[in-house]
Amino acid sequence: MRNILMIAAVLAVLGTAMAEMADRMMPAPAHASVAAKATIGLSSNAAIRSVAIPRDARGHFQTDGRIDGQRIGFMVDTGASVVALNESSAAQFGLRPRRSDYTAMVTTANGTVKAARTRLARLDVGGLIVRDVDALVLPDEALSENLLGLSFLSKLKRFEYANGQMVLEQ
Repeated sequence: MRNILMIAAVLAVLGTAMAEMADRMMPAPAHASVAAKATIGLSSNAAIRSVAIPRDARGHFQTDGRIDGQRIGFMVDTGASVVALNESSAAQFGLRPRRSDYTAMVTTANGTVKAARTRLARLDVGGLIVRDVDALVLPDEALSENLLGLSFLSKLKRFEYANGQMVLEQ
């Protein structure tokens, strides 16, 4: 059993290292350059992974995620029911809803707007991978930043604000 755990830990570390190396090789989108770097950690139990996201100058928690291998910037929003993407970001990984797909009514800080429902097969934030994540696509003018909402966060073991950071754990 110990050998299996050690192999799992080595594979997790190698996977994280390879993902970081791939990130460095791919040019980041313009909005990602201002995003704070999340700290990725592995506990002594290799099955538990965590990401600590520092607060930015505005008091928000910004991080990068990956959908279909494409880097997408997010603001962690524990008040958002689902992951919300603007049309420009969704188009980066090939999701382009038709006008007729915009059937969900969503209340935002800017009022009520129509959104298109979708499901993300895989969303990776700092090595925390969640599958089958409900999401909405909103027009760019209704959503300036992508939101990492509860449809992702609630599938984690825990998420909390601690010591000035948002900690996500799987």
